[in-house]
Amino acid sequence: MADQNVPPRHPRDDGRWDGRPHPTPDGYRDPARPYAPSRHAPADQYHDDTYAGRPDDSQTSYGPWPGQAQPGPATRSGSGEPRRRGPQWIGPAGPGPQGYGGDLGLPNLDDDEGDGRRRSRRRALAAFGGTAAVIAGGAALAMTPQVRGLFGDAAAGDATAPRATDGNPNRPSGRQPSTVRTYTEQNESYMGSRAGTALKRNTPAGGRTFSGPAAAAAATTVTVKTVLAKDPVRHLATRATFGATPKVLADIERMGIDAWLRWQLDPEKIAPTRAELKLSELPTLRLTPTQLREQRDQLNERGAQPEKEMVDATIARQIWSDRQLFEVMVDFWNDFLHVAADFDGGEVHRHSFDVDVVRKYALTSYPEMLVAANRHPALLLYLNQNDSRADAVNENLARENLELYSVGVDGGYTESDVRQAAMLQTGRGVRDGEYVFREDRHYVGKVRILGFTHANSSRDPKKADATIDAYLRYLALHPSTARYVAQSLATRFVSDTPPKTLVDRLAKTYAANEGLIKPVLMTLFSSSEFWASVGQKVRRPMEYLIATYRVLGVSPEASADYQAGDDRRTPYARGLRRIHDRLRELGHYPMGQPTPDGYPDVYVAWTSAGTMVNGWNEVGDVLSGHRREFSYVKPERLVAKPPTTAGAYVDALARRLVHQKLTAREKSLILGVAGVSAGTRVDATFNGAITAVARAILASPQHHLR
Repeated sequence: MADQNVPPRHPRDDGRWDGRPHPTPDGYRDPARPYAPSRHAPADQYHDDTYAGRPDDSQTSYGPWPGQAQPGPATRSGSGEPRRRGPQWIGPAGPGPQGYGGDLGLPNLDDDEGDGRRRSRRRALAAFGGTAAVIAGGAALAMTPQVRGLFGDAAAGDATAPRATDGNPNRPSGRQPSTVRTYTEQNESYMGSRAGTALKRNTPAGGRTFSGPAAAAAATTVTVKTVLAKDPVRHLATRATFGATPKVLADIERMGIDAWLRWQLDPEKIAPTRAELKLSELPTLRLTPTQLREQRDQLNERGAQPEKEMVDATIARQIWSDRQLFEVMVDFWNDFLHVAADFDGGEVHRHSFDVDVVRKYALTSYPEMLVAANRHPALLLYLNQNDSRADAVNENLARENLELYSVGVDGGYTESDVRQAAMLQTGRGVRDGEYVFREDRHYVGKVRILGFTHANSSRDPKKADATIDAYLRYLALHPSTARYVAQSLATRFVSDTPPKTLVDRLAKTYAANEGLIKPVLMTLFSSSEFWASVGQKVRRPMEYLIATYRVLGVSPEASADYQAGDDRRTPYARGLRRIHDRLRELGHYPMGQPTPDGYPDVYVAWTSAGTMVNGWNEVGDVLSGHRREFSYVKPERLVAKPPTTAGAYVDALARRLVHQKLTAREKSLILGVAGVSAGTRVDATFNGAITAVARAILASPQHHLR
């Protein structure tokens, strides 16, 4: 059964899941799984009944799905107001006026000690970690009052509404989504708030490209306000990996910035780590889609869930792989060209999509990735392309290819383009788990889509497939796609509000290299904007926890005292699933977003005191070694030769965990956690408080920021 604990829909969605059982194209029926999302069009445009939504939902507030918990991206209602979660701001002096007074009042925040020390630790954690938070108030870009007029009154059959080529009055034919503003690009919708405006004021403007990354790093002066050390090695390690570790920092220092990046951009030459070799303990990763279909019952009996084991493996690679930049890019593309892990058919096809589409092209060519994705059963089933035929066109895939996977909502396409693209792509589908072109379903006739024109006169599978592939390559190389990819990469690696100068240069490199990824990344790392952006990104929940596991040196081997409770799965497999489940609780895990827009990549979308505290609790569990499926470095051994005074010990521990010294005030807060002064004599266990002290340092802005 699929986990329904998934983030709420984005407010752009104008269709609602009706919760009814749905027969899958493969012939399976699993009423527990959410449907493949169709986010914009009313149900009567499709020959299936996946959605029973209406196009005019401007007054609807989208809450959680059935059984869904609250953690996840902070969402906004269709009216443009932020969904209130209660107190959201914790300032440097503790919770603000909307807070909980001096006490967060949340469970499991304290160690089992006396009330005085417990209150002290609670205040220190709230004050220290809270400085990384951003006020999430303010209205997003709202759905305007024009929505009803744009779509017309479908129930009344409004004859004055704009009409599509098929006469359907529900589509504003000939008008661009960006101009009618029925919805906005996802990150933009979150940044259209007071918090987003505040972030923009601290973003460096302007810059230039240098001869290489090392030259850019040496020539760039960091001028933005930040608590992070203005150290280029630390900066690169936190942006190009899932978390700096002593080994990563030493590798960059030893190899140099340019050589380290060249090494990372050639992942095939990087040897797999011990943890990656242990992925053989996840049995479904070795099976083809055909084998997964044939062995479904046996796998269920063994408790093996292919779609979850794929996520487990991704988490393992993020924590332990030396191919860190590659894994960061895999995560980027999994949000950009997003196919959820949990959908009808995902248990059979999603791992193959990960291997044969995302990982195959993550550092090579986006045009080839888009073409491969549109021939893969996972995407075709996820977006209902299997249901599309000439006499009953399903627009899901055609729309997302334009809005999300290429030119973007501001890319210049119209509703007429969507319809034409959907007609061109009829015929593509899935039969017996394999991609197939069904000529009897294919529409024949001239099409024109965003400047792409073709006679589309043949139902011959080879010719029709070649035409569709040519259209997809045209989309992937469109100037709007170049800019959309550039904007997304700059948002991931540089800032939630990346400078236009950088986006323009990245788009130019993308176009000049026909969608090749490595040249774009080298332009990014050779730009002064990247090196000037220290402290401009905040870790999302998954990134925060993965960075914690990395910096604490958790090992993939089981602890000596591990006791198996289930012989069907190895300790490693069980441990990965426990991390996976924890990330689900936080609403952020690989390929977890149910809708095809992927997770938002700006911190304003993730502001939540509850999520922050749950992350701190996880840090406490890791420091205490509670998950015995793994091995841990004892907190008192994190520093090789611990100083004998509390102040010096805090300095040494901060350099080990967050790779820099703390300010005098931060250091005072940390000492307050232990209830000692800087000159107090301490042993290696910090007089019994080492776990609390390390946990507080990992709750600091220096660990939340990247």
